Amino acid sequence: MQAIRNAMAAMHQRSEAIPPVSPAVESLVRQVIAQIADKWTMLVLEALEEHGTLRFTEVGRIVGGISQKMLTKTLREMERDGLVVRTVHPVIPPHVDYTLTELGRELSAAFCGVWTWAETYYAEVSAARKAFREREGGA
Repeated sequence: MQAIRNAMAAMHQRSEAIPPVSPAVESLVRQVIAQIADKWTMLVLEALEEHGTLRFTEVGRIVGGISQKMLTKTLREMERDGLVVRTVHPVIPPHVDYTLTELGRELSAAFCGVWTWAETYYAEVSAARKAFREREGGA
């Protein structure tokens, strides 16, 4: 965690020392990282950011390859963390919509940097992986 804080300070070219992080904040950061590091959370986040409010089945279709059980778990965790709002419409058959909250949109904007980085350095990462496989004797 300190390495990240040091890198942030260097990026912002700040000369003053960064105060220590409270244990509560550090715990929250670790929990959020654990949640968003999950590929399904990031893919659901992206789907809702790009398409707006979606029904459960639409989220699953857009994300692709996710089981109904995993989609339910992911959306519930995102709702718990305040990233999405779940709206149940009292109709038959049931109609449930999911929408990003402001907090979810902010996280999506922050994650945009990771996508940009991946697009920018895709060739370099691919070359490094290939070189590693060759050094390690793999194909």
